[in-house]
Amino acid sequence: MDRDRPQHNQLRELKDSMNQDVTAFIESINQPWQVEVCNRLRQMVHQSIPDVEERIQYKKPHFLKNGKYAAVISPSKDAISFMIFNVAGLELQDGLFEGPPERKWIKIREGQSIDYEMLANLLVQASSSLK
Repeated sequence: MDRDRPQHNQLRELKDSMNQDVTAFIESINQPWQVEVCNRLRQMVHQSIPDVEERIQYKKPHFLKNGKYAAVISPSKDAISFMIFNVAGLELQDGLFEGPPERKWIKIREGQSIDYEMLANLLVQASSSLK
């Protein structure tokens, strides 16, 4: 039981740092699979970037580190786009990401397998220089 306590405290701290507008945004999405993916992406961002700030901007959840954009979750009718900023120079898997050199996004569709660990690693690398 004691092994679960640090994880429980970590989850409580995570929820304390979450913006209620972002929570409401995600909960208002009509597709259950999209809600699940958005919640997993959001949790991944919080675990990857200590002290990340989140807010609704341009009608989408944005995540900032030191006031600079780190990531955006953008749901659409049949997909979730997850954008990572500051990726120029990072090694990205061919064909998986779209976008200009400084920011890339992945489109996640229902039933698609998602490598959250790979996304988290990219996010850590991309946000490491946001000082």
